[in-house]
Amino acid sequence: MTLKDRLVEDMKAAMKAKEEGKVRLSVIRMARAAIKNAEIDKRIEFNDEQVIEVLAREMKLRRDALEVFGQADRPDKVKALEEEIVVLMDYLPQQLSEGDIRKLVQETVTTLGAQSIKDLGKVMGALTPKTKGRADGKIVNQIVREILGA
Repeated sequence: MTLKDRLVEDMKAAMKAKEEGKVRLSVIRMARAAIKNAEIDKRIEFNDEQVIEVLAREMKLRRDALEVFGQADRPDKVKALEEEIVVLMDYLPQQLSEGDIRKLVQETVTTLGAQSIKDLGKVMGALTPKTKGRADGKIVNQIVREILGA
């Protein structure tokens, strides 16, 4: 079953669950709309990898908004965004832990022979395909900067 098929099936289940599945239903509908819009823009049918990219982008939008609403002291919005993030996490690959990210960064730095912050772009370029959809880019960037001594 493809990820898009799973979204459709889960949407049907959430519609049947009525009240309990309200947040889940709205997040799935939003995700499907984002995927459909991206497919229309690119004029192709997305495979699972491309769907994961769209879902990761939607996750990033929510994490950024979560930060903003947290600073603005809006606990109602923060709670709603946290619920949406939990639903989106079900459709993304298993997220890498900070330890896993550090290990991956260290291996990449060693492989590339990176020695200073000047090599940040090279390291991030090599890491991005390995962490896409599995780790927040901000966290990866922070760890790379830390290891490169910035």
